[in-house]
Amino acid sequence: MIQRQGEAIVLRTWPFHEADLLVSLFTREQGRVKGVARHALRSRRRFGGALEPMTHVRASYAERPRQELVRLDAFEILSSPLARPIDYSRTAALQLVAEVLEEALPEQAPEDNIFRLALAVLDELQVGRIWLPITYFALWMNRLMGWMPELGHCVVCGLDLRGGTVWYSPIGDGVTCGDDRRNGSMALSAASVLEADRIFRGTVRGLAEEDWPKSRAADLRRFALETLERHLERRLASARALGRA
Repeated sequence: MIQRQGEAIVLRTWPFHEADLLVSLFTREQGRVKGVARHALRSRRRFGGALEPMTHVRASYAERPRQELVRLDAFEILSSPLARPIDYSRTAALQLVAEVLEEALPEQAPEDNIFRLALAVLDELQVGRIWLPITYFALWMNRLMGWMPELGHCVVCGLDLRGGTVWYSPIGDGVTCGDDRRNGSMALSAASVLEADRIFRGTVRGLAEEDWPKSRAADLRRFALETLERHLERRLASARALGRA
């Protein structure tokens, strides 16, 4: 048996057996792992509120040879989403981050860049200030997973699209000019393309100091989320909930 301790983010929990919980964790050192929190539904002594989704914890757990599930021994809360005010929009945004991480990351594949991205975004997700962190997270997840297309040139004819509107299809790679746009393509404005460049050059903390209402770069956020959904090959339930915010 191998004892481990390290930083992790709680992604999701499920009832398991009579009083146990199955927990999906995104760990800093091992990537995504699943484990069993014994008697978590009966006793809060070892875990307390540390099993709430998107809680940043220091996790102690044990790996057993030839077993998929680790044994979760104890969690120390480093930061909790419940430490700040919560409303419907912030809840949906937190669920979106958790759902994307759960679906995008393979098990036991360390992704330190994504771990640092998740922590930075979680720190900025506040009531009334969710739209920039979510846009930032979705765009950077596409880039770090290798799914982000180059926005400056038409993938069909090679035309330089910098400074103008580009077109993308929810079912095809790359962006195009207006002449080569595919059936069902949607526009991504020149202003939003510039916002994407700023996001890839800046920090979420610095950009979040600006005023980012829901309407700002809404087409960019839609593009980023639809790109994630296409590569994940599934609809994101949390994205639908966020759209109703």
